[in-house]
Amino acid sequence: MLESIHLKNVGPAPAMTMNLAPRLNLVTGDNGLGKSFLLDVAWWALTRTWARHPVVPTTEGASISYSYTKRTPKPYTYTSKYDPAVERWSVNKGRPAIPGLILYAQVDGGFSVWDPARNYWTEDAPSRPNAYLFSASEVWAGNEYCEGLLRDWGSWQREKSRPFELLRKVLGTLSPSSDEKEKLQEGELRKLTVSDPLRYPTLRMPYGEDVAVIHASAGMRRIIALAYLLIWTWEEHLASAKLRHEPPAREVVFLIDEIEAHLHPQWQRRIVPALLQVMDILTGQHGSRVQLVAVTHSPLVLASVEPLFDADKDAWFDLDLDRTKEPYSVKLAQRTYVRRGEVGNWLTSEAFDLKEPRSLEGERAVKEALALMDQEAAPDAAVAAVDKALRDAGLPDIDPFWVRWGYFRDRSAAQAPAKPRRRRT
Repeated sequence: MLESIHLKNVGPAPAMTMNLAPRLNLVTGDNGLGKSFLLDVAWWALTRTWARHPVVPTTEGASISYSYTKRTPKPYTYTSKYDPAVERWSVNKGRPAIPGLILYAQVDGGFSVWDPARNYWTEDAPSRPNAYLFSASEVWAGNEYCEGLLRDWGSWQREKSRPFELLRKVLGTLSPSSDEKEKLQEGELRKLTVSDPLRYPTLRMPYGEDVAVIHASAGMRRIIALAYLLIWTWEEHLASAKLRHEPPAREVVFLIDEIEAHLHPQWQRRIVPALLQVMDILTGQHGSRVQLVAVTHSPLVLASVEPLFDADKDAWFDLDLDRTKEPYSVKLAQRTYVRRGEVGNWLTSEAFDLKEPRSLEGERAVKEALALMDQEAAPDAAVAAVDKALRDAGLPDIDPFWVRWGYFRDRSAAQAPAKPRRRRT
């Protein structure tokens, strides 16, 4: 398991430290503050390869310190320093420790795998690939190392093999609903055009039609790609470990960027618990431990883990922009995870920093109303103007703010001095 990362003079801040939890780690923050960057560095620390472009620091004295558990009791620790002369990060000259099986799902659909049974360098296999790096298209169509989702799914289904049974279980677990009719399930393999010899996998939709996976929605494609690659990676790892007469990896680290990408809210509030279940389905009988590090922009994702969050096993990290002095800087903080109940409460938490869980117009109108409510005596015209602004902002009748505002408005009307009557002449 990845235990810690400490960055100095590299990335969006002079220094960053993450002390990770052994099971679930959630990372939040605004766009551009370094969430994906942290995943890239975590992948590099565990595999000594870059899944995307190498990180190049712009200041002197850059270093990446990291620690992870391995087979021997003491964790492996190392501080890598950047050498601008050779444009390279230093690595330990000895044989590196084995951190386990490492997976990284990028938000663009790409996927990276580091398998100790297939990628760890040995003298008898110097040409072994440093890692398996799949573009989004290669996940589906394959490359020299992998048949790809379309062909593998078809082969597994025709053979009724163990991977296909796993695929069925995983798709069921990752489904957006517990309704049996809405669960993801395979349909018949289908030829799509006269000139294309491939029989394409299909999904059986709730309305009874089998739809080719290449024509499925973006959310469904995201889910089935994750399901396929998790199964492909684990099955290939088991087969390779068996050939090498070694036990399967004791630890699995799964990095995933924007875990909610393309997913409907129904899916967003299920995806984290479901992925933890999937990893248990795949690895449970071998006793492997799984660590999940997930970046998210979704309040539903944060709310979804309220029933299972355990401070001894899980952690939440948040990136914020510090505007207290010029120039602005980025801060990485480990937040205390507190159950917040309604999802809207997460929008106003440190994760998203919204002042109100409403539209911008609604936020401005509520702000004006709160300022007016702080006054000892509010003029009738001001109360009427703010009341109109609240209604024009589209606050729904069920918005709880109406209770406070209605009480204030009625009290102000009752306290207003009576208008003098005109005397009859």
